[in-house]
Amino acid sequence: MGNLVAIVGRPNVGKSTLFNRLTNSRQAIVSEQAGTTRDRQYGKCEWCGREFSVVDTGGWVVNSDDIFEEEIRKQVIIATEEADLVLFLCDIKNGVTDLDQDVAQILRKGVKGSERGVKGSERDVTLPPVILVLNKADDGKDLYGQYDFYKLGLGDPWCVSAATGSGTGDLLDRIMEMLPEKNDDGLEEGIPRFAVVGRPNAGKSSIINAFIGEDRHIVTEIAGTTRDSIYTRYDKFGFDFYLVDTAGIRRKNKVSEDLEFYSVMRSIRAIENSDVCILMIDATRGIEAQDMNIFQLIQKNNKSLVVAVNKWDLVEDKSQIAISTFENAIRERMAPFRDFPIIFTSALTKQRIFKVLETAKQVYLNRKLRIGTTKLNEVMLPIIEATPPPSIKGKYIKIKYVSQVPDTQIPTFIFYANLPQYVKEAYRRFLENKIRENWTLTGSPINVFIRQK
Repeated sequence: MGNLVAIVGRPNVGKSTLFNRLTNSRQAIVSEQAGTTRDRQYGKCEWCGREFSVVDTGGWVVNSDDIFEEEIRKQVIIATEEADLVLFLCDIKNGVTDLDQDVAQILRKGVKGSERGVKGSERDVTLPPVILVLNKADDGKDLYGQYDFYKLGLGDPWCVSAATGSGTGDLLDRIMEMLPEKNDDGLEEGIPRFAVVGRPNAGKSSIINAFIGEDRHIVTEIAGTTRDSIYTRYDKFGFDFYLVDTAGIRRKNKVSEDLEFYSVMRSIRAIENSDVCILMIDATRGIEAQDMNIFQLIQKNNKSLVVAVNKWDLVEDKSQIAISTFENAIRERMAPFRDFPIIFTSALTKQRIFKVLETAKQVYLNRKLRIGTTKLNEVMLPIIEATPPPSIKGKYIKIKYVSQVPDTQIPTFIFYANLPQYVKEAYRRFLENKIRENWTLTGSPINVFIRQK
């Protein structure tokens, strides 16, 4: 089960720089301007053979100081509910600010349920461990400022410079010590895990209730939320599967919470713990930016995909032309990955919900497809011969042989060539499309690598 680490802190302390440093990327935009991060950044970090996910909280829009502080507070609360570990980032050069003290208080004490808009609850939230990280410790003189931060009551601070990377190795060692070990979830192997994901109000809970055949009210009696996915095993209509149910499916907070951030953090959990993601799209609203965010999470995690267009009963024009237009619009937005099933369904009327399960099961089996080497070469080599990779600088690229790598998470194919470095992305995609044309891999991502013969 994947661990989730959230970076929180007031604006302009370097959260995005630290995110880029940990994930070894330049995904997050970094600037001197406070409040630059509008979208949630999500990435993977690997250290000492272990992998965890990192979320950079951000995404506040500044109208006035009060709203600013309120937004930061919400982000911190959500992060403490969802993450396994919180990195609380402060600026060592600026010393402790009032806003730092407010954030520290939430991290020390949690927040009463009633404050978070959960009815009838006064219980504190279980808090994840917190590491206090002081950024911008660029030279030895800065280190004297660290003693001031002990008054936050969060233990020893860790001094780093996210910009230069100084101190981040020690910080990662500390993160590894504090992250809970991956526990064996005790699930039976070979049984597909389906996760229903989508933005708020797309009908996730309704379709789960329809699958299960029993209504579960989406309220919570106590404020304590689980930070783990819950697996429920179903053996229905001849399907044997686990439904990965994050707590978010069973809980609906007041809309005043930052729902977008909430659903992204919850989706990360569900997606990482599943084999097949059923992405719910609201037919009455079409495909929106947040659907795309969740789709990108599914792709980053190499999960199989089924798109379920829900609330189809509310759409007036159900002609074949309308269906084709809708399908094409979805595939265009999600290009270049276009080979996935789309099902028009209604959780309310139970229209085609078994079809969703049936398709998810088929997509899971596609993911397990193994193709014999002889067969692969028989089919692919003539195609490559007819359309070889374009020559570069007068050099001809010859692909001699192809094989599928055994025991991989998703189907992975290696093409052996004399000059693999000259094979462009467009040709790699051409090879992927030809594999998909000849074998059924609908809904499953595949890897295509070009290697030296």
